[in-house]
Amino acid sequence: MTSTQESTRPALSVGQAVGQAEASLARLLSGVLAESGTSHETYLGLQRLTALGGQAARDTYERDLSDWLQLDSPAAGRLAGDLLAAGLAAIEGDAIRPTAQGQALREGILAASAEITGPMLASLDRVDLETTTRTLQEITRQARAVPARPAAAEENR
Repeated sequence: MTSTQESTRPALSVGQAVGQAEASLARLLSGVLAESGTSHETYLGLQRLTALGGQAARDTYERDLSDWLQLDSPAAGRLAGDLLAAGLAAIEGDAIRPTAQGQALREGILAASAEITGPMLASLDRVDLETTTRTLQEITRQARAVPARPAAAEENR
């Protein structure tokens, strides 16, 4: 008796697919950050400041860092302080905003990342990319509305 065996992979769940894409892209970003001498936390701090419209009251910015990067209040304050001390951000009036140096660093990282991801994304259907982006934004919105559960390992410490 002859049987035909096809090597089929089980379909990935959304969570698995997103996780694998995130891990792969994070690996590429880590290389770009290493080349620029920038820590992941510094880069994310600049990204969050940009997401807030390029400026925010310092306490608003630190709360945003705590929320999005899951930092406690002192760690968020240290990150904001580190950006200020490095000259990547400055206080103007009552707002913290990126400096020209901070903007240039962020833009350089984005450009270097785009050199890697650009060809990948160019090979994909534009409508599929737009749908995927909208879908991920909606998943993010809904997931952020769900209260976080304490991690079991943290509770046992």
